[in-house]
Amino acid sequence: MANGLGRKSVKRKQVDEEHETFEQDLGPNGTLEMLSDEENEGDVSSDDGQLDEFPEIVNESDSDESDEEEEEDGEEEDGGDEEYESDGAESDDSLHVFPKSKTVISDITKQPKVVYPEIEPEYDSDSSTEDAPNRVGNVPMHWYDDLPHIGYSIDGQKILRPARGDELDKFLATVDDSSAWTSAFDKNAQADKPLTAEELDIIRRLYAGENPDADYDPYEPTTEWFTGKGKEEVMPLSGALQPKRRWVPSKWEKQKVMKIVRAIRQGRILPSKPKSTSKFEPYAIWSERPSDYPPPLPAPKPRLPTNAESYNPPEEYLPTEEERKTWEAQDPEDRERDFLPEKYSSLRLVPAYDQFVKERFNRQLDLYLAPRVQRVKLNIDPESLIPKLPSPSSLKPFPNYKSLQLHHPDSRVRCISVSPDGSWVVSGDEDGNVSLWEIIVGREIKRWKFKGKIGALAWCPRTDISYFAVGIEDTIQFIIPPHIDNSVLSLTQNVLAPSTLPPAPASPSPVKWTTPPSNAWSLDTPILTIDLPASSGTPTHFCWHRKGDYLSSVCTGGVHGGVWIHQMTRRHSQAPFKKIKGSVQTVLFHPLKPHFFVATQQYVRIYNLSEQKLIKTLIPGIKWISSMDIHPSGDHLIVGGYDRKLCWFDLELSEKPYKVLRYHSRAIRSLQFHPTYPLFASSSDDGSIQIFHSRVYNDLLTDPLIVPLKILRGHHVVDGLGVLQIRWCNKHPWLVSASADSSVAVWCS
Repeated sequence: MANGLGRKSVKRKQVDEEHETFEQDLGPNGTLEMLSDEENEGDVSSDDGQLDEFPEIVNESDSDESDEEEEEDGEEEDGGDEEYESDGAESDDSLHVFPKSKTVISDITKQPKVVYPEIEPEYDSDSSTEDAPNRVGNVPMHWYDDLPHIGYSIDGQKILRPARGDELDKFLATVDDSSAWTSAFDKNAQADKPLTAEELDIIRRLYAGENPDADYDPYEPTTEWFTGKGKEEVMPLSGALQPKRRWVPSKWEKQKVMKIVRAIRQGRILPSKPKSTSKFEPYAIWSERPSDYPPPLPAPKPRLPTNAESYNPPEEYLPTEEERKTWEAQDPEDRERDFLPEKYSSLRLVPAYDQFVKERFNRQLDLYLAPRVQRVKLNIDPESLIPKLPSPSSLKPFPNYKSLQLHHPDSRVRCISVSPDGSWVVSGDEDGNVSLWEIIVGREIKRWKFKGKIGALAWCPRTDISYFAVGIEDTIQFIIPPHIDNSVLSLTQNVLAPSTLPPAPASPSPVKWTTPPSNAWSLDTPILTIDLPASSGTPTHFCWHRKGDYLSSVCTGGVHGGVWIHQMTRRHSQAPFKKIKGSVQTVLFHPLKPHFFVATQQYVRIYNLSEQKLIKTLIPGIKWISSMDIHPSGDHLIVGGYDRKLCWFDLELSEKPYKVLRYHSRAIRSLQFHPTYPLFASSSDDGSIQIFHSRVYNDLLTDPLIVPLKILRGHHVVDGLGVLQIRWCNKHPWLVSASADSSVAVWCS
């Protein structure tokens, strides 16, 4: 083992000596000298004839004894290596280029791994070849405009964007720093870098229109390579044969040409359009015009002379002294004649005319400024442009006077509803009072008291049963009115409180339906109560389906936009929307189709309930929608807003309004079409009600006829609030209105 260790140390020293000799042989400029065997033989290191023997393979290397021997040999070798390391430590350090590593035990795999120290590129050096700290690469820097960093360092760390001041800070920096004008913005570093003298010289040359290269000489003598005496080229520059492609047609060009030809034949490539000629085509003004050209207008004829121009006019044409002074006192533009008649006994006594030159000049102006084109003036009466509307008296019946006025005790009447037969009206105020009135007589039949203010009322549209819904805080109450037939009463009780409840739906609903026991039924208590989810708020709007089986409610708060659809026969409630953009103001059922209208603050969306998809979005252009109603035909929609606009939509035309009406001075609160008559009305906070005639034709080419009929005034404005809600009677052209002055009015024709 000692001999083997000695041979290894000798061999390593020889390698070091050869390395030192190799470094000495390098010239000062890094060039190598190739020496032969005879040159500088003394400098070449030799091995003194010693040859290393190849170690023999021991067959018993797998035994334990061999392991022990190897351990001993390793210890001896370690000792030898320590001796060698002490001798040649300097040479090892000079050869060590990469950073030294160390072996550690991994925390995850529990296996040894080699760890190198972290590279530290930020060292103190003034070398001009130092790379930029931003190693983002050759990518556009505008990719980082919306990011907080501007790139990555050599370690992969994000380089944050440096803080930059505003324009005032930049100006102050230029005032304090005299060299600020010689700096430029570096996109990679996101900072201003000073320009070198060479760069400033290049900028100066470019600004002066000179060549940016300072060593360029534009007047250096031309080097004649192929011209001049004795330099003429007799032979060609290349002796290669002409390639075949010089005279054989290219098949690739043929394919490209045929591709373009096929595109032209198929019409995919159109020929270039002819250049448009100028609007004015010059022509010779003295040439003869074609026969079809309109003849020029005749020149204006001069005025014929009268007796006043005569040298011997009658006495009545001669001016008096007063007329002469009046004529001389007038301005030339105001005089009736440009001359005064004078009387001479003979023609030879007539002097020269002093206005001759001026009259000839004016005649030339008349010929020069004569019109060349005859313009036809349109004599249109402005009254004829206004559409002729029928007289309101021919469009009767419509409500035109207040027939009855019903009062609530000192509280605003927020909502009303009229029964399907038009005989009863129910009203609710903010104190929780619900009153039942008879329309014809105006007598209060019944009053119910609830806790909380009444948000909405809606009478069921079915004629075989009779009940109405009342919206209070988080609940909907269903009440049967008094004085109805026993058959209608029993059928109504079977609908609201059936003896056998329908099966529970597959998907449970957070809305609870409760009915008191039959022995507790009375006219003073509701027969059915729907408890909405907590924090739903007060229902502000009710809308019945035309068949009377579905009731839609809109609440002020809660999830799902506050919209719920309640089915009476199944006693089940569901939210049609998981989430909806904006705050829902009101909803509507289409009278003929399974469509559902949802009005948010600025948009009206139409959904198909059977297909469960959005059909159309209407854009009324209103800042805040307050109410809407649909025509009984289902083709027209009116939308009112708090910004005093009323928009009429034709659902088959466009998503924009067909008509926009502005006739109220304050916010529109409510509007409704009449179910049977061609009428619609709107109420506002200005205390007025507008009645319109709205006839819709079956002919799609005929526009709807909208005629203003009457402005009903009879309610007072209280605290900035006027008429809050209006409803039509189904069988009569009567209108019922609820106002903030604690009154309910009935308007009749």
